[in-house]
Amino acid sequence: MTDLTLMTFANDPATVLPSLALLSHRVRVLPMDAASLVKMPENTVLFLDARDDLATAKTLCRLIHASGLATPIVLILTEGGFTVVNSQWGIADVVVASASPAEVEGRLRLVSERGNAPITGASATDDSERTEDGQIRSGDLVVDTNGYTASLHGRPIDLAYKEFELLKYLVQHPGRVFTRAQLLQEVWGYDYYGGTRTVDVHIRRLRAKLGGEYEHLIGTVRNVGYRFDPPEGEGDKSLAAPAASDDTDADAQ
Repeated sequence: MTDLTLMTFANDPATVLPSLALLSHRVRVLPMDAASLVKMPENTVLFLDARDDLATAKTLCRLIHASGLATPIVLILTEGGFTVVNSQWGIADVVVASASPAEVEGRLRLVSERGNAPITGASATDDSERTEDGQIRSGDLVVDTNGYTASLHGRPIDLAYKEFELLKYLVQHPGRVFTRAQLLQEVWGYDYYGGTRTVDVHIRRLRAKLGGEYEHLIGTVRNVGYRFDPPEGEGDKSLAAPAASDDTDADAQ
């Protein structure tokens, strides 16, 4: 059982993240203001309701870090909120308000283990090696972040700019699952107004260019998003759904 704190302006806190009520954790509810920071216990995970007031949520995140608190922060967002949140907020993770109890529990477990490390601050694992010249190696795949090129078995992969950026981002965070909205924010940026299905199009193109032997490096986690599965971790491939099962056609942006 984990001690949780929910900060919100909502009249009915149970509607902010309904799944919390279905989990066996202690949940303390506080108003979403600076005065509440002194009321938080030392060992808690803070769920911050950013659905309707991103500006206040961002201010509170900054206050927490400025005060030296190490409280892990999980932002509760609508899907539209992903377009403005980035690593500079100093949050541990994000969750959509409609997330299932299993997803909330899983994210809470990961946050409790890693603390308040920024969500985009994960470093490459032993399965991916970054060299001093900006190259990330994962088995036979090499991504050159300085030269904006990628290769398999020493042979260049012909990638468009966004395809390369998408591959680079996934390879930089091996094993981590990203939603389409997260990938759209991190790769396309906050000023992109297209739909999340453009991510599916680019994933499909990446897999095609990796070829049948390596397309499984980009795994689909059904109803969630995508992740990069390093070659040495192929034993986990059963968790990833087939490429075609979760993708639909869309206009590439």
